[in-house]
Amino acid sequence: MKNFGKVHEKPESKNLQDSGTGEVYSLVLHNDDIHTFEYVIESLIEVCNHDTEQAEQCTYLVHYKGKCDIKRGSYDYLLPYKKGLSRRGLIVTINS
Repeated sequence: MKNFGKVHEKPESKNLQDSGTGEVYSLVLHNDDIHTFEYVIESLIEVCNHDTEQAEQCTYLVHYKGKCDIKRGSYDYLLPYKKGLSRRGLIVTINS
């Protein structure tokens, strides 16, 4: 298990829609063979403000389905979450 330290980066904005297009995006977490369940759960709690149950459910979905939408909102709203999870070594994308 790799340890990238704690990331406490949280976006300020609560806008769900992108002001330019009105489009709602999804932050998608992808499965990998590197990180433990505990590490991914801890990352979702600390970076994305998930509660324990939500983080555990997302982690199991990622493990069994290969990916999971973990947050929705505007691109600008999701970008700090993506960066925070990426800094922890997790594979995340923002999809429309």
